[in-house]
Parts: sequence; C-alpha cells; structure tokens
Amino acid sequence: MPAERAPDWLSAGDALQAILAGVQPLAAEERPLMQALGSVLAEDVVSPVDLPPWDNSAMDGFAVRAADVLGASPEAPVTLPVVDDVPAGHFASRALGPGEAIRIMTGAPVPDGADSVIRVEHTDGGVEIGAAAGRVTIHLDADTGRNVRSRGEDVDEGDVVLRAGTVLRAAEIALAAAVGRPSLRVVRRPVVAILASGDELVPVEEFEQVRAGRRIVNTNSYALAAQLAEAGLEARVLGIARDTPESLIEHLKLAAGCDALITTAGISVGEHDHVAGALQAMDTEVDFWRVRVRPGSALAFGRVGALGGIPWFGLPGNPVSTMVTFALFVRPALLRMCGHTRIHFPSMTVRLAVPYSARGDLMHLPRVRLDRQADESFLAQLTGPQGSGIASSMTAADGLAIVPAGAELRPGGAVRVVVLNGAPLVEQPPV
Repeated sequence: MPAERAPDWLSAGDALQAILAGVQPLAAEERPLMQALGSVLAEDVVSPVDLPPWDNSAMDGFAVRAADVLGASPEAPVTLPVVDDVPAGHFASRALGPGEAIRIMTGAPVPDGADSVIRVEHTDGGVEIGAAAGRVTIHLDADTGRNVRSRGEDVDEGDVVLRAGTVLRAAEIALAAAVGRPSLRVVRRPVVAILASGDELVPVEEFEQVRAGRRIVNTNSYALAAQLAEAGLEARVLGIARDTPESLIEHLKLAAGCDALITTAGISVGEHDHVAGALQAMDTEVDFWRVRVRPGSALAFGRVGALGGIPWFGLPGNPVSTMVTFALFVRPALLRMCGHTRIHFPSMTVRLAVPYSARGDLMHLPRVRLDRQADESFLAQLTGPQGSGIASSMTAADGLAIVPAGAELRPGGAVRVVVLNGAPLVEQPPV
C-alpha cells in the first residue's frame, strides 16, 4: 500500500466481516437447465402438472383387483385370465374387470379398475400373454393393495417445488426438468480476473528459465484458477505483469467486464511493489490493508473505480498465503456474489498431536492432516515445515488449525480446524 496509508491490522473476523459487507449477489439471468448446476435459484418454481401424472406401476408384474387374489399361496394359487399387456409408455386398451389381470411394466399407467400390482416374482410369469388363452397363476398375495404409485404422489399441480435461494444440485435439476422447465432464472456467477505480478515470474511453459536458475513459475495463478473452479466459478487469467506501473495498469485494464479482481503480491512497501500505485491510478478505494493472521497478513480489500467498482482482493505473494487467504476470505465473498448463504468451509474441534506455539500478536493457521483414530475422533498432525513459501505443506493438508495469538498448545489439547473443501458449507464463519 502507499507509504502514507498505515496498516489497518484488522482481526481475521473483522476483515471477513468487512469483505462480506462489501459484496452483494449479482443480478439474475436465465440459464439453460443443463448449464444451471451449482447456481442459486432466483425464482420459485411452480409445477404445472401432477407428478406422477397418472397412477402407475412400481413393479413389473400384473395389475389386478385385490379382492380377486386375497388368500393366494403356493398351496392355493389363484389363476386369472390376462386380458391386456401394457409396457411403459402405453395405456391399457380397456378397464380391468373382476376376475381379470393385465400384464404391466414399471412406470406404465395402472388401468382403471386395478388397485394392486403383483410383482412377477410372485407369479408363474404368465402363459400365452397376448393370446385369447393368456393367463397368470399367482402364488402369493403379499402385494395386494401395493405397488401402485398414485397420481400426484410426488407433486401436486400448483406446488412450489423449488424455492428461490435453492442451490441447484443434480436432484433439483431433475425436478425442474420433470415440471417442464428447460431453463431457470438463477443468480449470475461472477467472472473473476486473476493478475500476478513480478519480474521473477514465468508461466510453466517457460520452465527452462526455472531450470537455469533465473525465474520461478507463477504458481499463484494456477492455484487461484483451480480454487475458483473448485467453487464453480470462472477465472480470467490476465497473465503476468512486470514490476512497472505501466505494465500493471495495462494488465489491470484487461479485467474490464469481470465481476471481481484478485491480485497477488506487490502491495507491500518495497521499492518495486507497484500494484498499490497502479490501483490508485485506477481510482481504487481501499477498505483495509493488513490482517492479524499468519500466513496471509498482507491482505487488502477494496473496489476498483475504473473497472466499474468491482471488488478487489489483494492477496500476498507467497503461495501458501495466497491459497489460505483465498479459502478463508475470498471464496466466501465470491459465493455470496453467487447468491449463496452457506459460504464457509465447516470446522471441527480435534486434538493436536504435537505442541504448537503462536508467538506474537497474529493468529496462526498451521496446515494439518486429520488422522482418524480408533475411537473415531481425529488427531491433527502438522503437515511439516509451516513457512508461507512451502507449497507442499498445502498438498498434504486436510485443514487449517486456528491457533489464537499467543496461545501455547500442548499435545492432546483441543484445537479447531477449518476443513478445506469440506461439505456441507455453513453460514457461520470459522474465524
């Protein structure tokens, strides 16, 4: 940040609250049903029909009247003439009369007059079906009054089958299709711009420069794009800006049309940290800079006026710091922009396997692996060295332990852990 701005040093909870207060759900749009998975419904969906639309069979078997087969058993079977054959997608040619049976397949409409479907396993399978002499012998009456799915058993015409605010999973998509909706109005999902900066960075395609000891790979853009995809969001990677105001402004302008902007690195007070200056030139209003967490203290948030006031998330440059701050601060905000109310990873209280000291005035977020014990409890093990540049500490992590500033934890002590990529999401923030 500019030298004249002092660090705000917000607590993690205050920083998260400020970010969430600074974003709102986007406008609704109509999306084809096959493209609506994961979106949040922006309207109630009312069924124009009963589901199922007619009484139908829950089994392959024979439609009968219960009174005609009561008492049937292996010792005293009941034989009935079979007067029709109804596969799925077809209707009986006539009503069922007393003392008759109609062969029927699962899902086929139950003929008028029938109140039971005897599954084929309780019969001899029928003989000469389709001929005048067709008949079936029933060996068991256990299905009398059963295996008929009633019209409207699932949904009545006029029912609200899906409420606004519902997250559309496979089941909701199926139900929307069942009530005749080829498209739905949903909250638009944000397109998120990602910009990395630094003369030392190259894309992975230029790895030979890394091998030669001259550059490092821009891992943050790959990590953030993947984290966005995991959340069901679209990334627009703007490339790598060089450490000059001109290059940064040129790249930042590429975020035009996006709904949010994430930058990594370049917002400290070093001589070559030009991101803050470039953003200032683009009329950026900064809400805060610096949070009392480790890793990830160099977190900033604001809005870029030159890009239509879209939210800006300034993340630290170290790879672990980038991924951690995205998971705890950025992802929830973007999910809120999607219309979600459950936006936070869940947390759980576990036992710590080793001692841990959170010296200083920053809350620590060590990466941990969760090992299930014989008593079904979990033991949190550190993933190894916890430096913010050790990306491998994230690959082994199931979660982030939350250790308050100044805490001295002993082995076996209780610690709360944010479960990364845990489900279901929750409304209550973990920090």
